[in-house]
Amino acid sequence: MDHTVTLLMNQFVTHDVKRFIISKPKGLSVDPGQGVELAIKLPGLREQGRPFTPTGLTVDRVLEFTIKAYPAHAGVTQALHQLEPGAELLMSEPFGTIHYQGPGVFIAGGAGITPFLAILRELAHRGELDGQTLIFSNKTPRDVICEKELRHLLGERCILTCTGADVPGYAHRRVDRAFLEETIDDFKQRFYVCGPPPFMDAVNGALTDLGASAENVVFER
Repeated sequence: MDHTVTLLMNQFVTHDVKRFIISKPKGLSVDPGQGVELAIKLPGLREQGRPFTPTGLTVDRVLEFTIKAYPAHAGVTQALHQLEPGAELLMSEPFGTIHYQGPGVFIAGGAGITPFLAILRELAHRGELDGQTLIFSNKTPRDVICEKELRHLLGERCILTCTGADVPGYAHRRVDRAFLEETIDDFKQRFYVCGPPPFMDAVNGALTDLGASAENVVFER
C-alpha cells in the first residue's frame, strides 16, 4: 500500500451503509469514478485490501467513501464499520476504468452507485447535469443510498427500481431488457454500468441486444 490515512469520522447513511471521511494524502489526485484499495492497519487485517470508490469531490481536502457492510461475510466491510475515528488505514494509488466520457445513462445496482455518486456530484459542482439519467436498482426503498440527494440532483431523470417491494415512487421491476426498452429511447448514447457481476452481465447483454455499441458502454473491466 502506498499511503497511511486516518479515519476522521463515520456515520450511517442507510441501515447498512456508512459514510467515511478519511484524511487525504498530500498531492493525491483521484478522477471521479476511480477506486482505491483500502486495508485496516492492524495485524491480521493489513493484508486484506479491498477496492472502494471515493465519493466526494476532487476539490475536497479530505476523502469520502460510502461503504456497505456485509455482516454475513464477517469480512473487511464489517470491520470497517466497527472502526472509531483515529483508526489508521492503508490506501493504494487510484485505479479503474470507469471515467466520465460525456452525457448518458448511469445504470447502478445497489452499492454499484458509488462511482456514479462521485461522477454525478462532480457534474453538479460544474453545472453539467443536463443530459444525465440515472437508473438505480435496489431491493427495497430503505436500501437506496443517498436517495434524497439523487432525486434532488436529477429530478424525473432519477429512476429508482425496487425488486423486493412494490412501493409508490419506485418501479417494482428488475432492470432487464424489457425495462430498458420501455425506459430508454436512444441506445446510441453512452451508458455507464456498475453493480454486482450478474447485474452488470445482464444489463450489458441487454444493452447490446438493444443496439448499444461496445465502445459506448463504460464499466469496470
